[in-house]
Amino acid sequence: MADESTIADEHLEEEEQEERLDPEVAARRQAALRFVRQWGDPVLNSRAREVDRFDDDLRTQIEQMGRIMEDSLGIGLAATQVGKLQRVVVYRVEPDSPVNAVVNPVIEWSGSELETMEEGCLSLQGVLVDVERPVFVRVSAQDEHGAPITIEASGLEARVLQHEIDHLDGVLILDRTSREQRKAALRVLREAAEQAA
Repeated sequence: MADESTIADEHLEEEEQEERLDPEVAARRQAALRFVRQWGDPVLNSRAREVDRFDDDLRTQIEQMGRIMEDSLGIGLAATQVGKLQRVVVYRVEPDSPVNAVVNPVIEWSGSELETMEEGCLSLQGVLVDVERPVFVRVSAQDEHGAPITIEASGLEARVLQHEIDHLDGVLILDRTSREQRKAALRVLREAAEQAA
């Protein structure tokens, strides 16, 4: 379990890793992150509305979200993270697989087996905290055309779906971790905000 000094060390490791990225990749990542709402933005604590129009605008939004997620080196992105209060998620857990889009996702079932793992978030730069989640989930949703889909997910895919659906409900990983880790993470976020100002 991470403590305050571990979270600070992980923040430094993330900064060092970014410095080691290919300059073009790092520049693309920084440009993409400008579109991702960061901690403190009220939209991140807002509940998204269901999508009822499956049109070209929605498909364009999904395509843009997929590019932002890829360029920012993320594995999932919720519409609320780009300022849209719509129940839309994109994700990709395998580097060579296509980007998946789910609209109006609902977790229908969660397995009883739980697993605690470190999670980060594009909206909480420099923060990694332990989060306990079910290992198996079944999600009902719609695709970008409005057709119903069901996803039976396990492991990382299940974790990513739960993380992104949390975003659609205004829930952050800070709300799902221990009090100590939350306090340490908030300190890192405040310090980063002060340095940026």
